[in-house]
Amino acid sequence: MKALTKTKFNFPGQKGVYVGKVRDVYNINDKYLVMIVSDRISAFDVVLPKGIPYKGQVLNQIAAGFLDATKDIVPNWKIATPDPMVTIGHFAVPFKVEMVIRGYLSGHAWREYQSGKRTLCGVTMPEGMREHQRFERPIITPTTKASEGHDEDISKEEIISKGIVDEADYLMIEDLTHKLFERGTEIAARRGLILVDTKYEFGKKDGKIYLIDEIHTPDSSRFFYKGGYEERFNHGEPQKQLSKEFVREWLISNGFQGKEGQNVPTMTDDFVEKVSERYIELFENITGEEFQKADATDLEKRIETNVLNFLKSN
Repeated sequence: MKALTKTKFNFPGQKGVYVGKVRDVYNINDKYLVMIVSDRISAFDVVLPKGIPYKGQVLNQIAAGFLDATKDIVPNWKIATPDPMVTIGHFAVPFKVEMVIRGYLSGHAWREYQSGKRTLCGVTMPEGMREHQRFERPIITPTTKASEGHDEDISKEEIISKGIVDEADYLMIEDLTHKLFERGTEIAARRGLILVDTKYEFGKKDGKIYLIDEIHTPDSSRFFYKGGYEERFNHGEPQKQLSKEFVREWLISNGFQGKEGQNVPTMTDDFVEKVSERYIELFENITGEEFQKADATDLEKRIETNVLNFLKSN
């Protein structure tokens, strides 16, 4: 199975390329962004040494579907998906924060809570909560958007006082975050899932706020199976998850949490294949559609041809 872990395209009008942990984003004349979702996988802000076949296609197609399903709430950057691993969209200047919203005490929030903290990003969490317990109302726990290294937790007050986002824009994206999470929760419920937590990114173009990047993918979100949630919670049992958390758990069990001096454990071909199968399972559960594997004979050529065809016709 082939995986795309690096791109080095030179498209007409290309002004630059941003290489993220998973996505390579090509700037075309400050008009379009060509986002190629690679098969790279990251955890604890570290890109793991092997790619996961079909992961990029899974993420790109889930995000495209959810962008279409939420465009009545806020305009988004997507214009077209000319290739299973590519979205082309508007060039917008991103806000330098990620809007993380949590409906349940899980993941990072639980790890912080378990360590004794009761305030996260300026938000107070009640005493006596248990792992995976539902918050009375979803909480927003923003992070800085680091160009490299770890994203850091930050409060609403710090974001505004430091001028990272002005108050009017912040209040707007905070409101949109709640509305998007509510819509995502409704869609997930129809699939027999719980949207536990997720993150949204926003940008501005011509003075207007746009939703950018990915949305409601298993890399940016955590889903539980709805059936059996209450029973598992009441018995203190682990929840059945649809997220990248299973990769984090594998790393933790093998002594890696991205800390200094720790080495990434060996990713066997068998493990890589299992992760690929898990991502396909995630796709089918989240979308309710059967996953169609795109031809991966020559990923680079396929992507280049499809992007060039779009640029020529637009």
